[in-house]
Amino acid sequence: MAVDYAVIVLYLAGMLVMGWWGMRRAKSKSEFLVAGRRLGPAMYSGTMAAIVLGGASTIGGVGLGYQYGLSGAWMVFTIGLGLLALSVFFSARIARLKVYTVSEMLDLRYGGAAGIISGVVMWAYTLMLAVTSTIAYATIFDVLFGMDRSLSIILGGAIVVAYSTLGGMWSITLTDMVQFVVKTIGVLLLLLPIAVIKAGGFAEMKAQLPDDYFAPLGIGGQTVFTYVLIYSFGMLIGQDIWQRVFTARSDKVARLGGTAAGTYCLAYALAGAVIGTAAKVLYPHLGSPDDAFATIVKDALPVGVRGLVLAAALSAVMSTSSGALIACATVANNDIWSRVKGVAAKRRRPAEGGSGDDGTPSRTDAGDGAEAHDEVRGNRLFILLMGLAVIVIALALNNVVEALTLAYNVLVGGLLVPILGGLLWKRGTAAGALASVAVGGLTVVGLMVWLGVLANEPIYYGLIASLAAYVAVSLATPPTDAAVLAAWRARLAGHSDGDPDGDPEDEPEGDTAGAVALALQPPSAAGRA
Repeated sequence: MAVDYAVIVLYLAGMLVMGWWGMRRAKSKSEFLVAGRRLGPAMYSGTMAAIVLGGASTIGGVGLGYQYGLSGAWMVFTIGLGLLALSVFFSARIARLKVYTVSEMLDLRYGGAAGIISGVVMWAYTLMLAVTSTIAYATIFDVLFGMDRSLSIILGGAIVVAYSTLGGMWSITLTDMVQFVVKTIGVLLLLLPIAVIKAGGFAEMKAQLPDDYFAPLGIGGQTVFTYVLIYSFGMLIGQDIWQRVFTARSDKVARLGGTAAGTYCLAYALAGAVIGTAAKVLYPHLGSPDDAFATIVKDALPVGVRGLVLAAALSAVMSTSSGALIACATVANNDIWSRVKGVAAKRRRPAEGGSGDDGTPSRTDAGDGAEAHDEVRGNRLFILLMGLAVIVIALALNNVVEALTLAYNVLVGGLLVPILGGLLWKRGTAAGALASVAVGGLTVVGLMVWLGVLANEPIYYGLIASLAAYVAVSLATPPTDAAVLAAWRARLAGHSDGDPDGDPEDEPEGDTAGAVALALQPPSAAGRA
């Protein structure tokens, strides 16, 4: 195991080095939160695939394959379908908005009335997503080192918090590219063929297992439908996903790169299910389906390869964890804290200038070095604080599936309708959006308390209630102000005043290699400090 340990230690050290490199590049709010909106198609697609394919998609996907056979691919498959839908139908418009959060988009569309409530809902979702990813470290480090659960969570969480805090989105982007390559080699190119060969090939697998293991809907049609509602729609509206869309250098990159990432997810889904099916042949009596990944890696792979595949599992967890963490911190700082601070400042100094009409501090030009540094420092502090909170909550929770289901149910039930309604229906109003968030969110939470977190009904009835409230209240209230809609349409068309930070958005862009080189240059050499 010494070689395997060396591979893992080198991988973890490399993540910290990437964090340090990213820190040298992240000198403005735009660079820190959305990598300067300058990623090309290859880097964009790799990092997008890395964030959506986390520990649940890797360890959980193999576990579902162990339990249900090939139909166990549906969970990750619906994630890929959601990413494809986002990329093809919505990503271009989202990228042109030049915002940092989903709540800022709602503010633009509805005139500034829906942001803080949606911000709280989105913050709760991203927090729980980061927590579930952090809990997964316990499984991986237990297999690697026989490490105590609490120590595993602290160690894995600390590494992610460290590189995320140092360089923000640039660090996360660079580490995600490494993680994407490691996952591709470890899971698709090594573990998949070795597992099938160890199980005797597909013919032997079919002979050893029931026919249901090879039925497309063996997992159950209702389960597939629920996966679509939760995961496919969740991909359309999650802050962690949108924040990656904001990193694209153009709407074309967002559309084509996201389509490539979604297609990759479909292949990854099938690979995980096949690996799990092979594990069922090799180890038919495991105590838990989620043990299938660790067991087949530990027993079926040679030294060195085993370390690389375990690093692939670790990279899957880290990519989702870091993406959720920066999304959580961005929402907490920009959508909640800044609004509370702005309202408080307005009440203290009603006669002073320097604030917008809504009481929030007006944006300043990121070209001012002191102000840019202050914004980066503030966002860096929030990543650190949210990271510490995530580790503490992860230490207190045990049930990953329930926590993840809770997060997605609240997100989809509360925010899907007002977000898609804002993009697709011009008659939607701020009052309708607020009613939709409140009614949908409360319906989902109430039914989960009554029927159980893992029940299918909460998301069904939550979406129906959210849609009904949105349509009814929107039609019963005056239409959105024409000036607000005109500004919204201008932003959707790309006719904005530029990046809210003041960073130029039309700077010529190189390919992926150029983007990496730019990220690794000192700020003075990069030419955009």
